[in-house]
Order: sequence, then C-alpha cells, then structure tokens
Amino acid sequence: MPLPESPSSTGVKTMIEDLMNPAGLGWADVLLRLGGTAILAGAIGYEREVNKVGTAGLRTCMIIGITACSYALIMIALMKSFPGEHNDAVRMDPIRLVEAVTAGVALLAAGVMVFSGGRIKGATTGASMWLAASIGLAAGLGFWAISLATCVIGVLILAALVRVENALGMKSDSAAGDKDADQ
Repeated sequence: MPLPESPSSTGVKTMIEDLMNPAGLGWADVLLRLGGTAILAGAIGYEREVNKVGTAGLRTCMIIGITACSYALIMIALMKSFPGEHNDAVRMDPIRLVEAVTAGVALLAAGVMVFSGGRIKGATTGASMWLAASIGLAAGLGFWAISLATCVIGVLILAALVRVENALGMKSDSAAGDKDADQ
C-alpha cells in the first residue's frame, strides 16, 4: 500500500503545475496576450509622446494596458480553478473585473486632469489611460478583434482629429508643443 502524499508535497506539486500552465492557458497564450497588449497600448502612448501632449505617454499606457490584461488573466485563472458549472460556494461575476479596472484607472485619470482658467486640461490624457486599460482587458480575455479595433480607432482619433480641430480653429496650434496642454 503506497504512502499518502503529505500536504506540503501536494502544494509544491500544485505550484509546479500552475507554473507550467499559467491561468490554465499555457505560457505561449499568456505571453501573447501580455505582449500584444504592450504593443497595442504602447501605440496609444506612442501617439501621446510623438505629439508631445499629456503626461501619460508610452510607458504609462503600456503599464496600464498590461496591468488590465494581467487582471483579466487572473480572472480566467480563478474561473478555471473552481470546477463545475454550478458550484454554490463561488459565484463568478466577470463584470466586476471591468468595474474594478475602470474604477482604478479612473482614479489615475482624475489625477492628470486639472481645471484651470475655466478650462479642463488633461481630459484626453485621462481618456487615453482608459483606452489603454480597455485594450488590455480585451486582449487579456482573448478578444483580439476588439483590442485591435479599439487601438486602431483610438490612435486615429488621437492623431488625426487633433489636426482637424486645429484646421477648424477649435484648438490652437501653439498648444501642440505645450506639455501641460492636452489635445
């Protein structure tokens, strides 16, 4: 008769299995989702850096994106760790992930917004932070079409519409070089 495994050896075995198969997805998928998020959210930050507007640039948008992606991967892992569709001990509510990330990024975004001289400054920077988070959430959950479309449309809005606003006189061209102004 074989000896039963000790709780500590079972725990080590579980840790090794988790390390080999993160979030129940496999390393390739996890790295693809995190790396893809870094690239897509980085595109938003890159646009902010190139146009020299706002305070949330390349690194900030990438970090916000991969953090949101990481939370999505953690949620997937949690859902996979409770087998059975009708487990009464655990109630899964994936929308809470979206709410938590949105609330967290809202706090960061509020920190970059300033009301000065009757104008709000930093609103687009705050919105680009939310944009990076949504790209990360979508990629983390495996919704690549949503993540890519959000990135492309977001970059188009940030890069192209500022030129339209300037051409129509809605924004001054002098604000483009001002780090404190937000377009």
